[in-house]
Amino acid sequence: QVQLVESGGGWVQPGGSLRLSCARSGNVWPYDIVGWYRQAPGKQREPVATMSSGGVPRYADSVKGRFTISSDNAKNTVTLEMNSLKPEDTAVYYCHTLRFDDQFWGQGTQVTVSS
Repeated sequence: QVQLVESGGGWVQPGGSLRLSCARSGNVWPYDIVGWYRQAPGKQREPVATMSSGGVPRYADSVKGRFTISSDNAKNTVTLEMNSLKPEDTAVYYCHTLRFDDQFWGQGTQVTVSS
C-alpha cells in the first residue's frame, strides 16, 4: 500500500500561483508513475500532469506552459507548481500513484481560483 497526503491548496485570484505537495509513504517504489488529477463540480476526474519513473512529464493541454510537475524520490514527494491560474482550474486536486494495475489516491485538496 502507498499512502498519499496532499497539501498546499487554497484560494487564489486569477493569474496567481499555488504549489501543491504530495507526501508519499508506505511501500513506495521508485518505478511508480506519479501524478496529479483534478475533479471540478459536476465533472469527471481528469489527469492534470503525470511523471514516469524515468522523469518524463506529461501535461493536459489545458495546463501546458502553466503547470510544472516534479518528483523527489529521495524525499518521496511530488510537487505541482501552478502559475497563471484561471477560474477553470478550480477543482479538488488529487495526488495519484500508478503501479502496474494498482492505483493509489490521496484525499484531495481544494483549489479555488476566483476574484
